[in-house]
Amino acid sequence: MCVFFDWLAIAGGCLSKLVVKSYMVSNEATYQEVVRATCGKVTGVVCEVAIAIYTFGTCIAFFIVIGDQLDRLIAAAGHNAEGEDDHFWYTNRKFTISLTAILVILPLSIPKEIGFQKYASTLSVMGTWYVTIVVIIKYFWPDKEVTPGYVPTSSASWTAVFNAMPTICFGFQCHVSSVPVFNSMRRKEIRPWGLVVTFSMLICLFVYTGTGVCGFLTFGSNVSQDVLMSYPPDDIAVAIARAFIIVCVVTSYPILHFCGRAVIEGLWLRFQGEQVEVCVRRERRRRILQTLVWFIITLVLALFIPDIGRVISLIGGLAACFIFVFPGLCLMQAKLSETDVRSAR
Repeated sequence: MCVFFDWLAIAGGCLSKLVVKSYMVSNEATYQEVVRATCGKVTGVVCEVAIAIYTFGTCIAFFIVIGDQLDRLIAAAGHNAEGEDDHFWYTNRKFTISLTAILVILPLSIPKEIGFQKYASTLSVMGTWYVTIVVIIKYFWPDKEVTPGYVPTSSASWTAVFNAMPTICFGFQCHVSSVPVFNSMRRKEIRPWGLVVTFSMLICLFVYTGTGVCGFLTFGSNVSQDVLMSYPPDDIAVAIARAFIIVCVVTSYPILHFCGRAVIEGLWLRFQGEQVEVCVRRERRRRILQTLVWFIITLVLALFIPDIGRVISLIGGLAACFIFVFPGLCLMQAKLSETDVRSAR
């Protein structure tokens, strides 16, 4: 545990140095560009590939979440207390996911810029708070038909604690967007940046802890990996929470896709030997093609991978790299550069 907190300290200190350096020194605007400028081309390419895989896997997880919540919403609309579909083609999980993806998510993913989604993102944040409040209230005032399972008071083994690390890292991974957020601030200084990070982490801590702890205590060992799936489909308050989750996912997919598409665009242009900053030829054609390929592959995989836990367990390890590995490498490289400068003097 001491090593874990040491890495947390290294990562936090490194991110502050990276943010300041990205804007005041190297003028880099994204996480991967900072890594590339600090640690070299090879490490930069590895970071770009990791970001592409991470955002790709997260987009798959988003489609799975949409399917889970739509299943329950359709069951509630059809007054099906067991949450099972009526075997109609229009209530089929694959059809509902595909329809939502094509009609809503795909149009939001094609534009070059994503600034227009700031209003929808505000709604999704409010929805996340609503979900947490509903789960907490349902714990203190549970429904009569809810029967909690066994609530273990300790882990089955000491290794089970480390099995939860990918999920924790997946939930708290916001480091890839830290540099763009800093560059968008009016006062680009360490003190206001620290307040933003602290306040954001406190919100995440409350949302994750409140939802996870109260959801687990409500259902015990019978809780689903998606906690809202454990509630009856005909609960109106929970149905509204499911609708908010769908809104959150619909607005989050284009943002994650935008990050992944930007990485792929940079890798492709560098492979072709062209400068990212000056190459604007056929940009629209490439963007549409990249979006369609990304969208189709993530959708098809989500249709045949119904378990979100499998996806999170895979991409959670990459999230840990963005929190610990790459910031640690950049910090060590920065220290080595300072040492070289002092030696030269």
